[in-house]
Amino acid sequence: MPDYHDDLRLAHVLADAADAQTMDRFKALDLKVDTKPDMTPVTEADKSAEDVIRTSLRRARPRDAVIGEEFGSEGSGPRRWIIDPIDGTKNYVRGVPVWATLISLMVPGEHGFQPVVGVVSAPALGRRWWAAKGGGAYTGRSLSKATRLHVSRVGKVSDASFAYSSLGGWEEQGRLNGFLDLTRDCWRTRGYGDFWPYMMVAEGSVDMCAEPELSLWDMAANAIIVQEAGGEFTSLDGVRGVDGGNAAASNGLLHSELLSYLNQR
Repeated sequence: MPDYHDDLRLAHVLADAADAQTMDRFKALDLKVDTKPDMTPVTEADKSAEDVIRTSLRRARPRDAVIGEEFGSEGSGPRRWIIDPIDGTKNYVRGVPVWATLISLMVPGEHGFQPVVGVVSAPALGRRWWAAKGGGAYTGRSLSKATRLHVSRVGKVSDASFAYSSLGGWEEQGRLNGFLDLTRDCWRTRGYGDFWPYMMVAEGSVDMCAEPELSLWDMAANAIIVQEAGGEFTSLDGVRGVDGGNAAASNGLLHSELLSYLNQR
């Protein structure tokens, strides 16, 4: 199996640089916020964080391609860095500390491109999570001060905690009834939102989560961290990977039941 340790170390360096940009403008009274064509907000911090990551990658990995939420695709190499400079921009704009920079490396695999490195850095929470393929998933302040992650061993929906971002999107896909049935049948539900439910699945504090509409940069880093922690990450249709436009993640023991609920028609 290829060793991605150097790429993981680079991803941490990139996350450090992004954290400096995002924290410098977090809660700034003069923060500049624009509205993108899809009617979602983008701040100057989103753009500056992605720009500093891209600039570093041009120097450190000039042959690699880059795909980011704010500035699109750059390069055509077989290795692709996937960037979400601020996942949770609406929280960022309102001063809610639940937002993170997501950085992932994807390489060609048996079934298309797959994530092999992921870093999720949430500086306002004082948290960071990361993983590299075959090396496990971890959380901590640094590579040298880390705790290994493992998903929970909860095996019954009635004992399980389910997390999601919002009710939006489920009805449009005809999945609302199944979603609501799941919230009624599980032990606990919480709308933590964005990257955080996936990280809690990886660390075993939440047992399953799902979202009906996502982009590649929303998923790539989360997916490898959940998988390396022993969990499952698929589309709502059960296809493993990050190409489905939506996601379901679990501790693995509950995954078939999670998908069954969300595919009720």
